[in-house]
Amino acid sequence: MARYTGPSCKLCRREGTKLFLKGDRCTSGKCPFDRVDTGSRNRDASPAAPGQHGAARKKLREYGMQLREKEKVKRFYGVLERQFRNYYDQAARMNGMAGENLLVLLERRLDNAVFRMGFGFSRSESRQLTLHDHIQVNGRKVNIPSYSVKVGDVISVSEIALKSDALKALSEGIGSRTAPKWLEIDAANACAKVVALPTREDVGFDFNEQLIVELYSK
Repeated sequence: MARYTGPSCKLCRREGTKLFLKGDRCTSGKCPFDRVDTGSRNRDASPAAPGQHGAARKKLREYGMQLREKEKVKRFYGVLERQFRNYYDQAARMNGMAGENLLVLLERRLDNAVFRMGFGFSRSESRQLTLHDHIQVNGRKVNIPSYSVKVGDVISVSEIALKSDALKALSEGIGSRTAPKWLEIDAANACAKVVALPTREDVGFDFNEQLIVELYSK
């Protein structure tokens, strides 16, 4: 299964914003994105983009802005180009605004739902839990991170997985994380029920999805 295996912080530097790809580390003082380049004259500027010429950020034109917004959303949810295009094609066929439909489809991914539950400090960690057969939907094992959850689904962690020290610590703190409105968390049983479909407001990140629609509409 194709996936990005390079350094996560490099992606944040490339997009010029935090994508919170490493969980709690991104909000701590250890985040490389917050480290100021001592050679930079503007100490308030965002870190330079990776690469030899990263410090020389040029003003983006229309196409560049659209492309960067698409890459930002892809990296936030951890999907690659072909799969992302399939999501867009599906969103364009649905009723309503294609951009909002796209974000809702990405939000409904199983690995994202597991992350929203609190099992995993990042989406990549929740994706790994899913791939390793630790996640169940309606009592049946589902190891496909892109599985799209629907209203009424009950997402839980297998009993065998909960015996591990790492997941046991996560299950104890599952109630402390603010859950989205579309998930009903049962902290005692380490599970969650999908009570509604996510909305644009549930994404919690300032994306400009209209730029992606304009890019793919050309």
